[in-house]
Amino acid sequence: MYNRTNKIFQLFNLKLASFFILILIFVFSFPVSAFEAINYYKEYSGSRMVPIYQVERADNKITLTVDGAWGSSKTEALLELFAAEDIPVSFFFAGIWLENHPELVKKITDAGHQIYNHSYSHPHFNYLTEAEIKEELLKTEAIIDNYQQSELKTKLFRPPYGEYNQQLIKIARKLDYQIVQWSLDSHDWMDPGENYIKDRIKNNINAGDILLFHNNSNNIVEILSEIIPMLKQEYEFVKIEDLIYNNNYEINSLTGVQTKIKDDDNGN
Repeated sequence: MYNRTNKIFQLFNLKLASFFILILIFVFSFPVSAFEAINYYKEYSGSRMVPIYQVERADNKITLTVDGAWGSSKTEALLELFAAEDIPVSFFFAGIWLENHPELVKKITDAGHQIYNHSYSHPHFNYLTEAEIKEELLKTEAIIDNYQQSELKTKLFRPPYGEYNQQLIKIARKLDYQIVQWSLDSHDWMDPGENYIKDRIKNNINAGDILLFHNNSNNIVEILSEIIPMLKQEYEFVKIEDLIYNNNYEINSLTGVQTKIKDDDNGN
């Protein structure tokens, strides 16, 4: 009876050891990129990965973002306005715009503003393959790197038309990009009129908002000439990389609101 029990016990231990060996083989043979994807999920409140749309802040910081892919006739006047108002602006440019306007790109960066990735050819990303997505991001990244360096470890990307899916977010995160949208669209691309845009911003602005404008929309200089001084009375304009949290944060999987879990090393 003793020998039989001992053999059963030994057999059990052998099976248990084999089980743990299989687990170890599975873990160490698992692709690193898959684990990275799992780690990214920890940054979200649920299983759905979404862009950052707004940042929960108590310090009244906001950011003005300006998108561009075509047109440049108003860029010089915008830079003069931003210099007069002494505010930093976050530009999201397509690579084709950057290639066509190197002199303006240098003026933008020399003025202390930051340029971020808005794809290369301004396509609809929901219809692109993984290889095409990577090419769009990396091609523009190379152009931007010729003009500026950012201290932000995570690079920022805004997809054209605000269009995204889970594939895009996963690929972007693997390339160290955080996708950033907006919380307050000026609707300037619709050309609804100056009063509509000014009222829309005035009546909906909140701390942590990401404002969306376009560099060549109608009357943008005149509109921002009134909006910026008005907002400066209560809010502080910062670059978008100084608005979002770089670590110790969570992104709400339903709303896209980024919240701070605890202060990082810089108290941010």
